[in-house]
Amino acid sequence: MKAILLLGSRNPEGQTARAARSLAEGMESDGVETETFYLPGMHIERCRQCDSDGWGVCRQEARCVIGDDVDDLAEAVLSADVTVYATPVYFGDLSESMKTLLDRLRRRCIHEPMKSRAAGRRCIGVCVAGGSGGGAPNCCVILERVLQTCGFKVLDMVPVRRQNLAMKRPLLVETGKGLAAGAPE
Repeated sequence: MKAILLLGSRNPEGQTARAARSLAEGMESDGVETETFYLPGMHIERCRQCDSDGWGVCRQEARCVIGDDVDDLAEAVLSADVTVYATPVYFGDLSESMKTLLDRLRRRCIHEPMKSRAAGRRCIGVCVAGGSGGGAPNCCVILERVLQTCGFKVLDMVPVRRQNLAMKRPLLVETGKGLAAGAPE
């Protein structure tokens, strides 16, 4: 079994990374191979809305004219058994790097052949708010909507505040173990 962790944070020691690492720890304890990508350090351009109608070849061919890391990330997601989308929360929303990736990914996943490859792919979202923490639930709603638009099977959305990260880390480890065991199918 293979799991991909996509982090919208550049800090490998930050709160978002610690939350994602807890999920990975749970999965790895049951033999799952994990691979982590820190999106801000990758080459991910924003959508150009190529044509006058705001689309491009993504609409007809489920591919993009931009030659960046999105192709490799999309293939990793569509080849994984489970994907973790972990993002810091800024202004009650996804991080810019996570939003940019998902904007590009969903344009491709709503059209064949990627639509059928994305359908039912298991994923989980973790939204980690640093300030007051009040934006984490709203961010989870946004993330879940985008992932469902892609056709993914969203297993859970976990809002985390800096104030409760220590409390939620053991829960995330157990969630990772559950993902490794294939639950829920």
